[in-house]
Amino acid sequence: MKTPRRTAVLAALALLALAAPSLAVPEAARQHVDTAARALNRGDGLAAEIELKAALKNGASKSDVAAAMGEALLLRGNRIAAREWLAPGQFAKGSQAKGWMLLGQLERLDGRLPASGAAFDKALAFSPKDPLLWVEIGRLRYVGGEQLQAHDAADKALSLDPANVRALELKAQLISETQGYGEAAAYYEQALDAAPGDIGLLIGYAAALGEAGRDREMLSVARRILGQAGGEPRAWYFQAVLAARAGNNQLARAMLNRVGDRMDHVPAVLLLRGSMELEAGNANLAAQLLGRVVERQSANPRAQQLFARALYESGDYKALLTRFSALAARPDASVYLLTIMARAYEEVGDRLAAGQLLDRAAAVAPAATLAVFEPGGPGTYAGAWLANQSALGAAVPYVRSLIAAGDQAGAIRVASRFLELHPGSGAAFDLAGDAQLAGGNAAAALPLYQAAAKVRFPDTMLVRIGESADRIGQGGVMPGLVAQYLERFPGSRLALRMAATMAAASGDWKSARNLLENLRLLGGNGDVRLLADLSYAQLRSGDPKAALESASRAWLLQPSSAVAAQARGMALVELGQDFPIARQLLEQARRSGGDNALLKAARAKLK
Repeated sequence: MKTPRRTAVLAALALLALAAPSLAVPEAARQHVDTAARALNRGDGLAAEIELKAALKNGASKSDVAAAMGEALLLRGNRIAAREWLAPGQFAKGSQAKGWMLLGQLERLDGRLPASGAAFDKALAFSPKDPLLWVEIGRLRYVGGEQLQAHDAADKALSLDPANVRALELKAQLISETQGYGEAAAYYEQALDAAPGDIGLLIGYAAALGEAGRDREMLSVARRILGQAGGEPRAWYFQAVLAARAGNNQLARAMLNRVGDRMDHVPAVLLLRGSMELEAGNANLAAQLLGRVVERQSANPRAQQLFARALYESGDYKALLTRFSALAARPDASVYLLTIMARAYEEVGDRLAAGQLLDRAAAVAPAATLAVFEPGGPGTYAGAWLANQSALGAAVPYVRSLIAAGDQAGAIRVASRFLELHPGSGAAFDLAGDAQLAGGNAAAALPLYQAAAKVRFPDTMLVRIGESADRIGQGGVMPGLVAQYLERFPGSRLALRMAATMAAASGDWKSARNLLENLRLLGGNGDVRLLADLSYAQLRSGDPKAALESASRAWLLQPSSAVAAQARGMALVELGQDFPIARQLLEQARRSGGDNALLKAARAKLK
């Protein structure tokens, strides 16, 4: 099936060969060849195919039209027929560069990446300064795990033609997760100046605007897309996202209904659909949708949390306990997961297990960064890795399982081998960094994470960079890095949380309070730890009344929480209110969470 981007790419190539005067096409066939070129230029593969067949009947040779016929068939989504024209490599003089480029595209689409690279090499021999060719080389490098080299190819394309639409599009796509979606949007805008009706560009632009938090502009572009392509499901999805952000779940569900099942292969769509069904009370359907997301994205914490909630609300306690017991046993298990697992144990009558999890939830403190959880042991994944050591899907779970099993040396060995096979892969650098950090070698992990961030820079990577830097005494670089990250990704809650923590550590309680209050507005009103930290920041900035409100909210959410009890007790002490209750709360915090200097100081004021 053709995509808008591929249609535009192919159309941009249409006149390269067919309009070249060097082609020795008989005069009787020339009119059909020229008409086919115009059809290809507007993306009409069927019309081009008809004209090219007429050209063949009027004396054109197969090699005269091979490149153009392959392009027409690719536009129609018929890759099998396109291969019959492109694979022989028999292209008339003047059409060789285009023909080999199209064959390279075909091979990439069919997953034959080495063959794709070989075809592009042949195209380069004929047209080394073609920006469109470098764009396609960049796309091949990216899907082949050579992401750093893909950036080089995009830069090469732009150096050859700074206004090339496809080169600008590729650059936007590559930098969106490293330099920020606002920066990517600027590249899309430049491309759209030259091609305002390009649907592929508009879709990418709308997505970038949405990720950058520019919701009104995103809505305008989504409507613009529907004005040109009324059946485009991504435009309806964008509007569903905006409605969900605004809290209008009814409208979001209506927009998703317009999408239908056409985007169910996209995890983000399944995640939104699952969350909507959960909010609507359809827990069974939500569990099915969210389970599919977790299968594809085991490192997605939001998907994990929603899936656990869906299983609990659907009454499938056995599935919940089976699926999440190992994850809950980890020291970095979230308070939410521990609490919902405890409730499930209560439902099946195991009060002892429930009590143990509630005790852990009450005393939970931020844990060191751990590798992403994998449900199976090393034996589950070893065979697949031995059979194909270069496969990302084999290496990642195997390394994670080795780390979880305590075999750090084995994890480093496997991750290093994967990086050796894919020296430009962001995922390979990330995996190697995890293995080194788990093995206690933060000095080796830090540059690996920094290299991975040049390809993709999620906020979880920021945490890993921070922990690595802290362990080797370079934590002082983090405030500047976090500030820079927030300039690129202002919507990152994790980065905002890090900024608040660092502000508090430096004694800047006003900034810490502002950041934490912003996080509360961004969906943190149910986060016990955040509310307790906010209470302390408000207390230290001289506002004990606000501190008591935040702490009371945290305590109501989780009365057994040590941090909530301590925050509420300290606020009451500062206000000079309810000393008996304050004393009880502070003692509860000491018993469940251990003593600390702040607790001691608060208790001293009660004497």
